[in-house]
Amino acid sequence: MSGEQNRPHVVLVSEVTVDGKLTVTRGASSKLLMQFMSHEAEVLLHRIRADSDAIMVGSNTIRIDNSFLTVRHVQGKNPIRVIPSSRADISPDANVLSPDSPTIIAVSKQADEEKIAVLREKGAIIEITGEEKVDLALLLTRLSSVYGVRQLMIEGGSTLNGQMFSLGLIDEIVLIHLPFIAGGTDTPSLVGGLPTRSVDDLIRLELKKNYLAGENLITEYSVRRT
Repeated sequence: MSGEQNRPHVVLVSEVTVDGKLTVTRGASSKLLMQFMSHEAEVLLHRIRADSDAIMVGSNTIRIDNSFLTVRHVQGKNPIRVIPSSRADISPDANVLSPDSPTIIAVSKQADEEKIAVLREKGAIIEITGEEKVDLALLLTRLSSVYGVRQLMIEGGSTLNGQMFSLGLIDEIVLIHLPFIAGGTDTPSLVGGLPTRSVDDLIRLELKKNYLAGENLITEYSVRRT
């Protein structure tokens, strides 16, 4: 559990280019970059998945990558899959709805009832956590109290990462560095949408360790609480 808060310990894991980008260009799958990860880095990624009770990604990431979010490369259980989607805009054919592991789709009260019904028929667990959009803090509290989630892994895109940071819901960061520069003014970076106006607004990190996983540099940080 994360400190005095009734929520899971949250670990953000992501591959990033040297200039902090998540993919080649806006709308492109992150898998285009992940294919250049060393096997050792892939093992690390999947070990963290196996050690986590749940894994969360945004609905846009599901639309673009269509990942299963299961454990491969190592022995271990598949984590619960958690997808915030305020309007329940998840394709009923999405791989994340496979029977490999339970899938929780968090929606708002504005979500279409027919879409919810279809997703339930596909086996998804629906959690209503918010009026017009998903309340991420409430969702994390519910993951802890209802589903027993103690460690939550985030493999989010720029938007979800930014929302989680803005709410103070990230505890650790693990970055898998790829030796590329993507550039592009609208290419998604690790964190988007934060209203940083001065040095005082910066989120402060503490480097815990750095090492090589195959040919990839790995850096691990803890998020400082002020």
